[in-house]
Amino acid sequence: MPGFRDQGARLNDVDLAFSVGGDGPPLLLLHGFPQTRAMWARIAPALAARYRVVCPDLRGYGASGKPAEVSDYSFRAMARDAGALMAHLGYDRFAVAGHDRGARVAHRLALDAPQAVERLCVMDIVPTHTLLDRLDAKVAQCYYHWFFLAQPAPFPETMIGHDPDAYFESCLLGWGASQLKDFDPDQLAAYRAAWRDPDTIRGMCNDYRAALAHDFADDCADLNQRIACPALVLYGADGAMARHYDMAATWRGKCLEMQSRAIPGGHFFPDTAPLATIEALSAFLA
Repeated sequence: MPGFRDQGARLNDVDLAFSVGGDGPPLLLLHGFPQTRAMWARIAPALAARYRVVCPDLRGYGASGKPAEVSDYSFRAMARDAGALMAHLGYDRFAVAGHDRGARVAHRLALDAPQAVERLCVMDIVPTHTLLDRLDAKVAQCYYHWFFLAQPAPFPETMIGHDPDAYFESCLLGWGASQLKDFDPDQLAAYRAAWRDPDTIRGMCNDYRAALAHDFADDCADLNQRIACPALVLYGADGAMARHYDMAATWRGKCLEMQSRAIPGGHFFPDTAPLATIEALSAFLA
């Protein structure tokens, strides 16, 4: 990312890799599956004109550490990483935006540390509890990977390891309105380099195992808790989430103050429609 500096810090017993750039109010960007912080390469530099932008690799992903236990991959553990990283950089209050798994981490962070999160943007997700508790056949077919990746080790790791590119590229193309040519070649190369690492495959599987083993119970305990800060829900106009859920209605009961907006494209609209993503996020943050 032009103008960004790659750094690392050991926090919560995990080595976190991150990139920092820009100057202004702090903004944390959290990537999703099956990507790395490289997904922000065409978004973060534009935001850095007005904000101090921090882009980490989630634990288990990219260049960050890959702990051994499934419990280490709960969204609560990842949210603690995010808060610890921002505190490490000197920020006790900040805005956060996340896509996919990163959005789930951001949601958990807003619930667990409302004093730290000034504004929240979640991109193309419904709450974890909503997806799992109200699962129907169409959503299960579309989001089968939640249950494949959560199978006991080493079954999914072995299957994926035979051809990581084939599997993870099928994920990039599987949730609406994307072709490989829609992804920036350099970003796609960064994703491939990461997901070809067996430890990263294991880390991503553990992320999904933790969703069933830990995150669902955490969300059950917090069903009546609302996001206290202003929230923005972005979603792909042609993606699976928009086909199967009323995104605004789904999130309205989870937030005290919320707005929503569709972005052209499918699930991976930050990759395929970065300018529209920048415009929507900038307007919200301003």
